[in-house]
Amino acid sequence: MGDLKLTTVEEMEAATARLLETGAKVGADAWQLRVKNQTPHCKFGEQGVCCRICAMGPCRITPKAPRGICGCDVHGIVGRNYLKFTAGGAATHSDHGREICHTLYAAQPDGAYKVKDPEKLIRIAKEWGVETEGKDIYDLAHEMAETALMEYGKPFGVQRWLKRAPEHTQKLWHDAEIEPRAIDREVATSLHMTHMGCSSKPEALVRQSLRAGLADGWGGSMCGTEFSDVLFGTPKPIDTEANLGVMNADNVNIVVHGHDPSLSEMVCEYADDPEMIAYAKSMGAKGITVSGVCCTSNEVAMRRGVPMAGNFLQQENVVLTGACEAIVVDVQCIFPALGPLSKCFHTKFITTSPIAQMPDSDYIRFDVGTAAEKAKQIVMTACENFKNRKPDLVYIPDMKQKATVGYSLEALVKTLDGVTNSQVDVTGTTKPLIECITSGVIRGAVAMVGCNNPKIRPDYAHIELMKKLIANDIVVVASGCSAQAAAKAGLMDKAAKDLCGAGLKRVCELADIPPVLHMGSCVDISRMMVLVAELAKDSGLNISQLPVVGCAPEWMSEKAVSIGNYVVATGIDTFLGVDPYVAGSSEMGQWLTEGVRDWVEAAYTVETDIEKLVDKMIDRIEEKRTALGI
Repeated sequence: MGDLKLTTVEEMEAATARLLETGAKVGADAWQLRVKNQTPHCKFGEQGVCCRICAMGPCRITPKAPRGICGCDVHGIVGRNYLKFTAGGAATHSDHGREICHTLYAAQPDGAYKVKDPEKLIRIAKEWGVETEGKDIYDLAHEMAETALMEYGKPFGVQRWLKRAPEHTQKLWHDAEIEPRAIDREVATSLHMTHMGCSSKPEALVRQSLRAGLADGWGGSMCGTEFSDVLFGTPKPIDTEANLGVMNADNVNIVVHGHDPSLSEMVCEYADDPEMIAYAKSMGAKGITVSGVCCTSNEVAMRRGVPMAGNFLQQENVVLTGACEAIVVDVQCIFPALGPLSKCFHTKFITTSPIAQMPDSDYIRFDVGTAAEKAKQIVMTACENFKNRKPDLVYIPDMKQKATVGYSLEALVKTLDGVTNSQVDVTGTTKPLIECITSGVIRGAVAMVGCNNPKIRPDYAHIELMKKLIANDIVVVASGCSAQAAAKAGLMDKAAKDLCGAGLKRVCELADIPPVLHMGSCVDISRMMVLVAELAKDSGLNISQLPVVGCAPEWMSEKAVSIGNYVVATGIDTFLGVDPYVAGSSEMGQWLTEGVRDWVEAAYTVETDIEKLVDKMIDRIEEKRTALGI
């Protein structure tokens, strides 16, 4: 495999500094400059103590003014803000899932979208009690899509996916009254509860925050993940590359950015089309390179091996290379700054969704019915733009790493089957992983997720935490921007086994895996929930007893708070490196870090010192091992 040389955060920062010089030449803005203009941040906002939900205010709580005009105290105000934040995230992830269900409903054998994993579709149908015998696979797909869409607004009952959790967990949810009902109902209930003159009791607001989070993780996100697999194929390990060096100076560079694979899959399809490649050559390029940013990048990397240009805070860098013909976006985490920035270069900033319309962009509306023609139009537009490139502005940093990505739960179990003794062991379970943990070869696992945040040196927390965890024989499963941080650094190269403790290194060699496993995009954190559910069932333990914790060291979005809530509610202690704007209320802090443990057997830990954060995670994993006597 050769010697692994990690790409350091310092090297990434040096490349960014060089790109910012190009930006300065053309008068481009960048987030690094905007952060300076926005600091210091509003202290009232950071503590969650300001309220603008009615027009009597806005009110903010101070020692002189301990209550708002309506009489709400600081705990009610902070709690409402926290629930509103959660509702925003749950709505966003779940809407992504809804779009995927609509795409599945439109799938046709001769259409733009097809069923690529019929076995998985049949498996889910049986799980949901839908008759499959003798049905055409597309008729079944349409029936399942409609059944899934009903999960968003059904008048009675709870989410179908909840049955995947162990009985013990289902009972905890039921007893705490946090089982999510219809997905949209939990979002609407959250907004109703936070309206002026409704809930101001922290306990009630936290309870609904967990419920709204669960509607995302065990509802909308699970729909997004599972039906994306049906449509585009269930990921299995595939080799790719990561970091800005994946862009090619001789080719038309199309960067896909956002979250919905319906768009990126079609763009990739047409970028591979011989007719389009010939068109690119007629424009003076040698070919077409598609690379990705953010979660849409994870989606096409794990299904097609499309290289990952970068994560959230690198999105401006792809334009600053001067070699990006088009940055094509769908929804979520897209900087409005890309419009003015692209105007400083030849880059086309193409928006495609009515949900994410931005100034200074070319709007090519993308929908299921016209997917093929719109994807072709986008690729052609990028090819035609190649001739407008300004060669003196082109600089692509020479940095990229190899990465093996695409460890869906199905792929992980198949990998584990490879290290079972097929004579005596049952295959198709998580038992080999449990045996590694109980024998102490692996100490435990950390689910590392989330975004970048300028409040923390970008990528540094993800990479340094991972390095310390794997050195301590703790395997890391990663998704979203955290996964891309690992890939950019080289931690998803199988050669990274040399950075591990002796036990984890041996497991990586035997199973032929990297020590940081790529599990997908942010909606795919639902895969992690199913994984821990299976580990609990296969081991006979409760989820909360497993030596597993969650961590979001650089989170920044509403979606991340929703994720945190469903990870905690599933029974997994969760460690945050950025405070979720609840510092102004001792009661809210108490509920989130201790109180919820009575309901779901897990809670949050907030620690902004990254060194201390990793030590606390390792301590928690060791505590869980001690409690199990392993």
